[in-house]
Amino acid sequence: DNYFGYFTFWVAMAIEFSGLLHAAYVVAMLVSWAAGKKIESKEPPKEGFDLAFFWARCALSCFILAMCFAVTLTALFNDQTTMWADVPPEAAIVVFFILLCVVGMLEGMQIAFFAVAKIPEAERGESLFAKKTCKLLFTGEGTNLPGFMIGRQLCVVSCMFFVARVTSVDLAEGEDNIFGVSDSMQELFNTGLLGAHIVTIVGSISWQLVASAFPLAFLANPLTYYLLRLCLFLESTGICTGAWVLAAIHKKICGFQRDEVHIGTAEERAKRNLADDTVHVGVGHMIKLPGFVENAPPALVELLKKNQNVSQYINAVIDDVESAAKSEHGTPVVAEP
Repeated sequence: DNYFGYFTFWVAMAIEFSGLLHAAYVVAMLVSWAAGKKIESKEPPKEGFDLAFFWARCALSCFILAMCFAVTLTALFNDQTTMWADVPPEAAIVVFFILLCVVGMLEGMQIAFFAVAKIPEAERGESLFAKKTCKLLFTGEGTNLPGFMIGRQLCVVSCMFFVARVTSVDLAEGEDNIFGVSDSMQELFNTGLLGAHIVTIVGSISWQLVASAFPLAFLANPLTYYLLRLCLFLESTGICTGAWVLAAIHKKICGFQRDEVHIGTAEERAKRNLADDTVHVGVGHMIKLPGFVENAPPALVELLKKNQNVSQYINAVIDDVESAAKSEHGTPVVAEP
């Protein structure tokens, strides 16, 4: 809730609009297709120019990602990276992709954890590991979630030490440029941006998109539980305990409070959605039928609150029913209080 956050949002939107990272959307769609589950979105389906522009950026992003992989793997097999000389290229590639998956899991876990934090406990699935993960994550005063964030960062940084070795191109003096490109292009290769592009898409954004679409599936993965344990262990070592101190100072200065103070827990919010405290009963209101308050779906109650036309329509229908009953029986229909 500040202008810096607003500025950051628009910078992020500009980067997304460029299409450089649209390959992550393709990965998320492939995962959704393989899982047989459609990704739900509140955005309307793309049509016409918007659809063509979207897929054009996806194609461009996939091409750039493929080139980044081609340059990085070629440099690795030609011993033109900063990888240690004693590590064979084949082993380096295997470890590289394993670490990408670990980093991706950690990136997706934080998205999934924040998503399920807003879901009532009864709706978090029946999976054994999902229950164990939630019990560990939300136990006590809720310090395990921020503790995971600290341990997660330590784990990610540790993985990046090896990943950076694999993806950093380093040509010896006098060696030919990779793929015979110009010196200026080779200088771009040497900056490490290609490796950063690979990690950003394959080891971060793709996993976050999948986790945001299927948070409960992430919780049901046994690897999620064991990585959570690992991150909490790393946090318990105290290496980054200073983060708690800085966070406490920031909280004190800005007067931050937990979300539960403002909006309540997931269970409390669900209970409020079903309550009828703010819904009036009597002539002129929509609650004229016996048991309507107790049995009305939450979505209908919300719609009645937001759209007066719907309320008026239901009232008119109920009035017609009451009038017909009076004409037939000669007595009014009495609603439950």
